[in-house]
Amino acid sequence: MGGRSDSRTVGRSVGLFGGGLALGAAVLLSVRPTVRPSDDIHAEYVKYPSGKDTITGYLAYPERKDPAPGVVVIHEIFGMSDFVRQTTEQVAKDGFVALAPDLLSRRGGTPASTDDARKLIAGLNPDTLTLDLDATVAYLKTLKAVRRDRIGVIGFCWGGGQSFRYATGPDAAAIARIRARGLGVYAENDARIDAGLADVAAAVKQYAKDYRYTVYPGVGHGFLRSRERPEMADSAWGNVVRFFKESLER
Repeated sequence: MGGRSDSRTVGRSVGLFGGGLALGAAVLLSVRPTVRPSDDIHAEYVKYPSGKDTITGYLAYPERKDPAPGVVVIHEIFGMSDFVRQTTEQVAKDGFVALAPDLLSRRGGTPASTDDARKLIAGLNPDTLTLDLDATVAYLKTLKAVRRDRIGVIGFCWGGGQSFRYATGPDAAAIARIRARGLGVYAENDARIDAGLADVAAAVKQYAKDYRYTVYPGVGHGFLRSRERPEMADSAWGNVVRFFKESLER
């Protein structure tokens, strides 16, 4: 997972962002104990257009008087799940209007079988994903409760990679085109993902991008979902929330 803030108009693969965009690397993030809808938040399903199709999303609002920054929540390779809904609610609990698109909406929505979801997601067209994420951002910007110039994106596992790609990454040449702040959360015991971290870090340094990351010790893939070490999960999520507040509340 990661975060980024942005204050310019970017190209098609990133979409149009006014003040803030959260950039997610291919990072494996879960959350601290999640919340259910309460007096502090309101959550509901919504539908909105993407080209000629319709996307279903899970939308959660915080209870606050002033408009809040918006955050797009990109799900894992399992598609829309309880974890994604609970995470979306937690993002709202932390003060943002959060929207999680079901990126399998064009395929009839996330199936009950996680294996079926994996297979469907593996066949998605990257350009169509970009179109659907653009549509999600555009829908957020129509909401009166959202600050249109402050939009963030957060992704988990597969979704983390997609959030990085949405910011025209993560290969070195693409990183040169990123114009935003970034935050990465990585697990020490996740060799597959961490194998590419050195190259990303070198490219970020080479092109002078504002991307910082932490490798959390003693935890593995999806440690925020599994909470194998709760203190690490809580620390990581706290850093994410602080990053969003620093980047999007300005």
